[in-house]
Amino acid sequence: MTAGPHPDAPLVSVSDLEIGIPGGPVLLPRTGLVLRRGRVTALTGASGSGKTTLLRAVLGALPPGARVLGGSAHVLGEDVLALPPRRLRELRRHRLAHVGQDPGSGLDPRMRVRRLVAETATDPREQAVRDLLAECRLPAGDGLLDRRPAALSGGQQRRVALARALARTPDVLLLDEPTAGLDAALRDAVAALLRDVAAHRAIAVALACHDPALLELCADDVVHLGTRPPPSPARTAGAAVVPRSAGAPEPAVPERLPAAGLAARGLRVTFGRSRDREAHRALDGVDFTAAPGSATGVIGPSGSGKTTLLRVLAGLQPAEEGRLSLDGAPLPGSVRRRSRDQLRRIQLVPQNPLGALNPARTVGAALARPLRLHGVVPRRSTAAHVAELLDAVGLPAGFARRYPHELSGGQRQRASIARALAPRPEVLLCDEVTSALDPRTATAVMDLLVRLTDERRLALVVVSHEVHLVAAYTGTVHVLDAGRVVRRGPGVSLLAPPGRATAPD
Repeated sequence: MTAGPHPDAPLVSVSDLEIGIPGGPVLLPRTGLVLRRGRVTALTGASGSGKTTLLRAVLGALPPGARVLGGSAHVLGEDVLALPPRRLRELRRHRLAHVGQDPGSGLDPRMRVRRLVAETATDPREQAVRDLLAECRLPAGDGLLDRRPAALSGGQQRRVALARALARTPDVLLLDEPTAGLDAALRDAVAALLRDVAAHRAIAVALACHDPALLELCADDVVHLGTRPPPSPARTAGAAVVPRSAGAPEPAVPERLPAAGLAARGLRVTFGRSRDREAHRALDGVDFTAAPGSATGVIGPSGSGKTTLLRVLAGLQPAEEGRLSLDGAPLPGSVRRRSRDQLRRIQLVPQNPLGALNPARTVGAALARPLRLHGVVPRRSTAAHVAELLDAVGLPAGFARRYPHELSGGQRQRASIARALAPRPEVLLCDEVTSALDPRTATAVMDLLVRLTDERRLALVVVSHEVHLVAAYTGTVHVLDAGRVVRRGPGVSLLAPPGRATAPD
């Protein structure tokens, strides 16, 4: 009789694994990893150090064109990099679960939340789905079960993807930046959830992460990828938004729209309105202004309407009510009705960089297209300007020849910023652009954006849960809660320093 595996045997064992593109970059330097039941293991390191590639290797899904240059990866006793496709599919369906860095891209846009979770569940009953969503800090009230992914915030999409992963009751759970786009309270709640999941479900959890607070809250083991650990930034967990009063909007402002910059008045957006489903008010009478040469922050809990506001300003989400203006002139609410010049002048850097980069085109081609489309530079100098854009966001000129899948999550985010800067916009809308970056790179990107704000007289709008960055780099902050602006003003008066949060007025 053959003995079963020892209960303390690792579920995942990676030994001296090295992955790269033949004739191209090394995506994962020689690395080892051990994952055991009941433990949470964190992968840290600078953007581009190979964290995402290592998670994909454990999943048996190398990036296109990548090859194993050495070493091995065994998952649940099997050589995952040598399994036949059918066996690999069975392993992923029943015993491995993965939530990527851009979880919204893995949610079928046609399906509602209840079906998205039930589709992968070992127990697809309605109550089981509701319980799982509640466990992932997504109460099923407010019509959430009947919303599609487009009607969810980035943080809500991330938690729905986590619920889908847990629904299949896996042995190994792999998470890439699981708290990116979440506020500090939700980050702490997800950290507690991961600890509970590892302990009570007896599974192995591995997560790639830049957030030192998350590591402190939930990691049993930490594996650093790269040559040296990153600096320890000041803790931001204690930073708090101080609302004027619970859910109370500001007093009304004058009706006249400003003559310069981007402005909105009375924006209302509702999702899920029908006779059968409860409506969700994503924006409820929001006023907003971003002046040339200014940096404006937008903060608030996950699901408060921050991403919806940016999408309305960019013309990607129609508002039922409200007005938009650009330099005092009416601005159509839909991109289809905006002129080419209006499209050039307002650019969005989305939370999901894959939404801005065509996977079939190189980074250089992605940057060259807006240069040609808007006639920003002579065609003969396109390559030189592509190199300048890459340099501006801290990427080598050689990255122009790479495809998005050959970049780390942080590198893709910087390429996405470069693409938005290519047409020389006057308004730059940034949705959680530092959430996938290590602290050093995040600071460098914010330094870049603020410098461009000064040099080019950009109107910069930054949506972020990283309160310390908002406080340090923006002049005016809008605090959103439940679709309403509950307070606006200088960041120093709205954001309490760590450990010194004050009570509401």
